[in-house]
Amino acid sequence: MYQDKRILAVIPARGGSKGIPGKNIKTLCGHPLIAYTISAARKSVYIDDVVVSTDSDDIAEVAMRYGAEVPFLRPAELSGDTAKSIDALVHARDTLADAGRHYDSIVFMQPTSPLRHSSEVDEAIEVFYSHGALGLASVVEVTESPLLTRSIGEGGVLHPVIPTGSTVRRQDMPKFYHVNGAIYINSSIQLTPQTSLNDNPIAFIMEKDRSLDIDCLEDFMRAEQILSSLDEPEPIECPWAC
Repeated sequence: MYQDKRILAVIPARGGSKGIPGKNIKTLCGHPLIAYTISAARKSVYIDDVVVSTDSDDIAEVAMRYGAEVPFLRPAELSGDTAKSIDALVHARDTLADAGRHYDSIVFMQPTSPLRHSSEVDEAIEVFYSHGALGLASVVEVTESPLLTRSIGEGGVLHPVIPTGSTVRRQDMPKFYHVNGAIYINSSIQLTPQTSLNDNPIAFIMEKDRSLDIDCLEDFMRAEQILSSLDEPEPIECPWAC
């Protein structure tokens, strides 16, 4: 709870991963991938409840073992390849509300961002409320300026993606940021199926290594390297036998 506001964390984890089968429960440095996100949410001093939204019995079992709630299984129509994250989020909110559980805000945390720290989740919640509870999205500074990005048109002609001059020195170019998917925060009552989480207006800036989004085996290897190099990695708690 933060300033008398009840806060829910929702972690989406469908079973049908195409790129890496079983990705959400694939072992990363001794724990299932999803365990890192569950742990970060559970260690937050502000989050009241942590719910995993999944269509998979296997993921549900792992999630509960690491201390998350799985009070429902997500319907098949919200779990296919074309399903949107916002639909799973709205479904979770409405299902819990039908059970008499209401929250002021919801923190949406994808399980493929295992390197975010619980302290960053708390800092993001503080930023969210300091800006009047407008939507928040975590971001990371891009390494290559989009001022130098071009599309290639007919005849091999280059066209700037951003229609502005790029004659300034690289070190003088403005900073640009990419939504990294690690943390989204929204007011619960303002969420609709039309809400675009990536268009949340308030930024929470994260470091590059903390922003890793696992999408392929190379990302898994990179995450293992980063976790292994940390002097004091955030411990992963497993309340039940793991």
